[in-house]
Amino acid sequence: MRVAQGICDIVVWRFLMKCLALLFLTVTGFAQQSKQFQACGHKAKTQMEINECAGDEATRTDAELNAVYRKLLAAAGSDTEAVEKIKAAEKAWLTYRDAYVEAMYPAKDKQAEYGSNYPMEVALLTAKLNGRQTLALKELLRHYED
Repeated sequence: MRVAQGICDIVVWRFLMKCLALLFLTVTGFAQQSKQFQACGHKAKTQMEINECAGDEATRTDAELNAVYRKLLAAAGSDTEAVEKIKAAEKAWLTYRDAYVEAMYPAKDKQAEYGSNYPMEVALLTAKLNGRQTLALKELLRHYED
């Protein structure tokens, strides 16, 4: 009887964790994330797996940002002054992004203060900021391609 109760408790716990994770992802802008993140999030069963999905999303958006940045530098390549200004702007933006994330989560002991979902929150915020910057760089790219 105790074994059956233990199994039932595990099943209920897993179900509740999935519901909470899905609720959190929905509240934090789940619909704004990529299809890859959504698919990964649906498969995730633990907070650690959700954190990995979010980390993958941040990595994916960073790669997209870097690809657009490289295209922009190539498009502006003949204008050395423009290239230097683009590099300076991107360096400043990276500093801003990192400072913004720190401002959102200022505690020294982040894991203790924000809990096990902290890595997910930071990764999703980073992904969101990367996405916004990618759009800004695409706009700038259109300027240099015209």
